[in-house]
Amino acid sequence: MRYSESDLPRTEETSESEESLRRENEELRRQLQSLRASSHTTSGVPGKLWRPSRLTIWALCLFLLMLLVIAFFAGYLPSHRRTLVIADEAHEREQLLPRVAVVRVTRSSHESTLQLPGNIQAITEAPLLARADGYVKERLVDIGDHVHAGQKLAVIEAPELDEQVRQAQAAVQQARAAVDQANANVQQGRTDLELARVTAKRYADLVGNGSVSVQESDQYQAQYKSKIAAVNALEQALAGQQSAVNAAQANVARLENMQGYRVVVAPFDGVITVRNVDAGALVSSGTTLLFRIAQIGTLRTYLNVPQTNASSVHVGDAASLTVSNLPGRTFSGAVARTANALDPASRTLLVEVHVPNRDRVLLPGMYAQVQLSTSRATPPLLIPSDALMISGAGTQVAVVKPNHRVHLQTIVIGRDYGDRIEVVNGVREGDTVVSDPGDILHEDTQVDPVPAKSKAAGR
Repeated sequence: MRYSESDLPRTEETSESEESLRRENEELRRQLQSLRASSHTTSGVPGKLWRPSRLTIWALCLFLLMLLVIAFFAGYLPSHRRTLVIADEAHEREQLLPRVAVVRVTRSSHESTLQLPGNIQAITEAPLLARADGYVKERLVDIGDHVHAGQKLAVIEAPELDEQVRQAQAAVQQARAAVDQANANVQQGRTDLELARVTAKRYADLVGNGSVSVQESDQYQAQYKSKIAAVNALEQALAGQQSAVNAAQANVARLENMQGYRVVVAPFDGVITVRNVDAGALVSSGTTLLFRIAQIGTLRTYLNVPQTNASSVHVGDAASLTVSNLPGRTFSGAVARTANALDPASRTLLVEVHVPNRDRVLLPGMYAQVQLSTSRATPPLLIPSDALMISGAGTQVAVVKPNHRVHLQTIVIGRDYGDRIEVVNGVREGDTVVSDPGDILHEDTQVDPVPAKSKAAGR
């Protein structure tokens, strides 16, 4: 670059050198004028001027050259150097690359945890309803009582049922008497049948001898056939009466079973959670709820797992459960079963977790937080959450290529862990992305990448 003297900045040192040169020039002029005056005086010849010698002229030129060299080195060179330095610094600022913090895209661990809310329920729960109409004669348990299978819980007094049993037993006796009568009729019919058979055979033999007419023989043959039909009818009537006896006996057995339901017993080991009746209360068969019993030695918790995580939950996966009213305590369990289908309304998978409850501190109906531990064959990719760029083009990240140029890549995100986010599609493991791109980065921007501070490991 070329610079003129007018373009150079005036410094204090340059001003002093110019002032000294000006004074020396003035001094030289005065000396020349004095020499001219002295030459006029010494020569006495008017009009003849003094001329300096060649040596004097060379001395003056050399002196002036020295002054110029001194002024050049003292003023121009330092000013020129400073100008060049300022220009270089400005050029460097123009060419300076933006420095960005970058991280590498990594995969999450094979072990994953998923925390979801759940509702605790008893492993087995059943309502106990009255099976007999009557009054509660005796109530033997109350809410909160632990009972065993077969234990008596209440007794119902049902006089109408007892009367029905007696009536049914009397009907059985009547049906049996009718069977005996039908059996006697069958015996009588069989006797008449045998007599008709013998008579018909005898007349058939006499017809061959010509002792009786054919008409008389045919008459007795018809009587024999009529007796056969009568015996068959009597046997059918006997079978009908026998069926009536069986029906009456079955009715007696039903009513006797209903009498057995007057005593209400526990169907399994558990705790009484609901008690709706007291002694003397009127109960109706099939409608009155007497008790509700629950088995709480093992509890089950239902979870709704989102669709994105449904494929990673399997039967047997470990689970841990915490409740807000028991801080610091964790209860271990396992996935017992899944629905193997998503709810079309919520797009979630129903999962059942079984949790042992030996000390009975967990209660049915509690709200809990359940953490599932699952294993993944192909862990998802993870990036820092502050690496996302949300714009009209969608969700993007700034990927730094090997030539240090930026490429804005559109991605599909998965689960959000807060400080880290899963990437389903768009980047590959080992890619370098800008940790906090801001608004200065655009497509094909050249940057100076530096490693960002390490963050917590992926989930």
